[in-house]
Amino acid sequence: ALAGVQNIRGSLTDEAALRQLCAQRPDVVFHLASIVSGEAEENFDKGWDINMFPTWTLLQALRAEHLASKGVYVPRVIFTSSIAVFGGPFEGEISDTFLSAPQTSYGSQKAICELMLSDFSRKGFVDGLSLRLPTICVRPGKPNLAASSFFSGIIREPINGETAYLPVDDQVQHWFASPKAAAAFLTHAATLESAALMGRRALNLPGVSCTVAEQIESLRRVVGQKAVDLIISRPDPLVERIVSGWPRAFDPKRAIALGFCADVDFDAIIQTYLDEDFRP
Repeated sequence: ALAGVQNIRGSLTDEAALRQLCAQRPDVVFHLASIVSGEAEENFDKGWDINMFPTWTLLQALRAEHLASKGVYVPRVIFTSSIAVFGGPFEGEISDTFLSAPQTSYGSQKAICELMLSDFSRKGFVDGLSLRLPTICVRPGKPNLAASSFFSGIIREPINGETAYLPVDDQVQHWFASPKAAAAFLTHAATLESAALMGRRALNLPGVSCTVAEQIESLRRVVGQKAVDLIISRPDPLVERIVSGWPRAFDPKRAIALGFCADVDFDAIIQTYLDEDFRP
């Protein structure tokens, strides 16, 4: 463990353990736990059991501490939501006032958690903020069951000298942020003044919009043709269906005005992976 960091292993589905954790009354709670989009779509019950119900239990446990403190304890809660809360039809960039109408179970679970956090904040039990993160790319490590996993895979695997399979058309367009940018989003959110949110506690965050073809061109520029040659097209109808229901670009004026900053372009996202996470 890092110096000064206490690791506590447990499950958010364990209500007693969650109450015990909240009894420590942390100043800031970063709620990142979830199962990913593809798995939530394939396993309906598991998606709701992990992505929605524990969030309610967490908020209730924090509320209990607020009440026990006679209203003194009001923790900042940062919830990692997703651009999957939006569904089509899309016309151009998604504005800060665009309707949330998810087209997947994962997106629905995230949207409901946003509303719960907003209501607990309205009542003064917590001081919450939902961050609608772009797809995080390039993720280190191994592929997971997220429908978006391939966005990282077609960059990460070729850099590692491994074959990558592309399950969608290369004209698919999407919204990205590097892990480094995402970490900066979270730490910045922890310091924001609540009054600046004006009661609207979900934010579309800045990112980089590009097509898969543009991702591949960035890979060619930054790493070389040898890496690009390791990408093989292998269509997957389920992934294509899920990804086609996600937004492609945003106009996140509120978040930018509040001081959130995105990566410069997709070349920079690849370079960040090489600098921060790549292990030859």
